[in-house]
Amino acid sequence: MLPKWFNSWNKENPTNIYGPAIAIGVVGGAVFLAALLVSWGQPFATTSLQAGPRGTGMSVPEFKADLAIGDPTIEDYYTDDPIIPTAGDPLAKDIYQNVQVLGDLTEDNFNRLMNAITAWVSPEQGCAYCHGDGDVETYGSDDLYTKVVSLRMIQMTQNINENWDGHVNANGQVGVNCSTCHRGQPVPSNIWFKNTPLKNTNMAGWSAVQNRATSTSQATSLPSDMLEKLLVDGEQITVHDLESRVAGVPGDEGYQTIQHTERTYSLMNYFSNSLGVNCVFCHNSRAFYDPEQVTPQWGTASLGIGMVQELNNDYLIPLQGTYPAERLGVAHGDAPKAACATCHKGYQKPYQGLNVIKDWPELATSSTPVYSE
Repeated sequence: MLPKWFNSWNKENPTNIYGPAIAIGVVGGAVFLAALLVSWGQPFATTSLQAGPRGTGMSVPEFKADLAIGDPTIEDYYTDDPIIPTAGDPLAKDIYQNVQVLGDLTEDNFNRLMNAITAWVSPEQGCAYCHGDGDVETYGSDDLYTKVVSLRMIQMTQNINENWDGHVNANGQVGVNCSTCHRGQPVPSNIWFKNTPLKNTNMAGWSAVQNRATSTSQATSLPSDMLEKLLVDGEQITVHDLESRVAGVPGDEGYQTIQHTERTYSLMNYFSNSLGVNCVFCHNSRAFYDPEQVTPQWGTASLGIGMVQELNNDYLIPLQGTYPAERLGVAHGDAPKAACATCHKGYQKPYQGLNVIKDWPELATSSTPVYSE
C-alpha cells in the first residue's frame, strides 16, 4: 500500500519516524501552496508602468492586488445627472438672496449642485454646516465662515477646471470638484500648515528645520519647510550642477545653497508618496538633471506645481482672517494650504481617473455652463 521508498526507509531507519513525516509534510505543503496559487492567483504579482526605455530602470511597479482593490472612496462618490435647462426656467439669482456665485444657474440645477456639495463636504452636518440652523429665508446670510470659505472654494474649483486644463485633464477629461479634496469630510485630508522653525527646540539655524521626523517631511531627516518655500514662496526647485566645484558663494549673488538641494529632495520625496510613484515617473534615470530627457509626466507635474502655487497664494492663504482660531495652524496660526496629496491621496490620478466633472458643468467654468444629455 505504501511507496517502496517509504518501506525501504523503515527497514534502514526503524526508529526514525520524523524523516518521512517531514518529507511528506513538505511535499504536501508545496502541493497545497501550488494549488492556492493556481486557484487564487499570485498575491505578490506586480505590473509595471514603463516610463522610459526598457533596461534603464525607468518603470513604476505596482502590486496587481492593490490595483484590483482601487480607491475605496470611489464607492461613496455622489453624482447626479444634470437637468437640461429650458427657456423661461427661473434662475437662482432671481429667487434666492445674496447669490454671489452660480447665480445664473437654473433653480433646479442650483439646488442639485447644493445637494451635491453637501454630500461631498458635510454629509453628516447637512446644509446647516454653511447656512446655519435657520429657515431657508436665512440662507443668504454670510455670518458663518464656512459659507464664506465655500464661496471662494467654488471659484477656485472653477478656476482649476477652466485655466489648468493641461494638468487636470492631461490624459483625458476628469476635472475636479469639491469631492476631489474633501471626500465627505468638512476638512480635507492632507492639507498642511507651517511647522518650522519648530518650537521647543534647542537646535539653532538650519538644523531646526531638518533631522526631525515630521509629517511634512514624510518622516525623513529632510527639511520640513519645503512646501512653504517651494509651493508658496516659489523658490527654485531644480538644483543640480555637474561640476564638483563652482564659482561663487552659495547664498550670495543668486547661487543656490545646499539647503535648496535638500528642500528639492524633500519635495521630490513628497511628490512620490503623494502619487504612489517613484522618481522615474517624471525623470529619466540616466539624466535627472536634463529637462530634454524627462518623461511626458514631467510637464504635467510642472503645471501642477504652478497650479498649487496659485491656489495657495490667491485662494487659500488670503482666507486666514476668515477662519476661527481652531482651524488655523498650531505653530504659526496660518491658513490651511494644499499640495499634491490633498487631491491625489496616493494615486497617480485623483479618484484613479474618475471623471468628476462630467455631470457638473457648473464647476467647470465661471461662465454659463454648457449642458449635454
